[in-house]
Amino acid sequence: MVASALISFTDWSLLSSPHWVGLDNYRQLIRDPVFYVSLRNTLYFGVGSVLLGVVTSFLIAILLNQNVRGLAFFRTVFYLPSVVAGIATALLWVNILHPDFGLINYLLGLIGIQGPGWLASEAWAIPALILMSVWGAGNTIVIYLAGLQGIPTTLYEAATIDGAGWWRRFWHVTVPMMSPVIFFNLITGFIASLQAYVLVLVMTNGGPANATLLFGLYIYRQAFEYFNMGYAAALSWILFVVIIAVIGAQFWLARRWVYYESR
Repeated sequence: MVASALISFTDWSLLSSPHWVGLDNYRQLIRDPVFYVSLRNTLYFGVGSVLLGVVTSFLIAILLNQNVRGLAFFRTVFYLPSVVAGIATALLWVNILHPDFGLINYLLGLIGIQGPGWLASEAWAIPALILMSVWGAGNTIVIYLAGLQGIPTTLYEAATIDGAGWWRRFWHVTVPMMSPVIFFNLITGFIASLQAYVLVLVMTNGGPANATLLFGLYIYRQAFEYFNMGYAAALSWILFVVIIAVIGAQFWLARRWVYYESR
């Protein structure tokens, strides 16, 4: 980290010795329109993927926590996508999201809906990536399952005796007791989403028209395509500041909704 901080104040192409330029790289950030595009795309993708992933994986975990036949099989099915290699996942979803012969548009066509261009559309490219991000939610589901199985059954029994239905038991018992787990997944999910770039590099390479140019991919381009290591290091430190700011805001808001049993 110290080395990257020093590099951010230099002009270094890897092929020659670093040249000290002071704050020039950070001044360039302010004038760089692509920087703002990548930052906006990253926040859009981060908020969308984390919110959709937290809600979806939580609901799936509740279903997988029920006592039904074949439970081990269902848990395995939902966990398997999380262990598939990233490149394989990218290639799979490129075909699923294909505007002409993709599975999603085919299913939409069966009910008379004209599917969008997905990755080929500037408006739908980020929503397509957000949809794809739910695919690998197996690890998050496992964490939710562990939290759900740690809720004392006496709380549900007491709520039932008091006349609470399934919705009140869910809202007033499950959600408060699971709030620390939800908060943990929000934090780790945001950190991962704000650093994402590998799948985007394979699937769209930032296109169309920089619609999917995430911050991590922009850092990769500057460092390993344009060999602007100093500028890439400066971008990395801006990303670090953004992550700290987002996490700090989450911790501040957590005091209003996260319940810890020991309190």
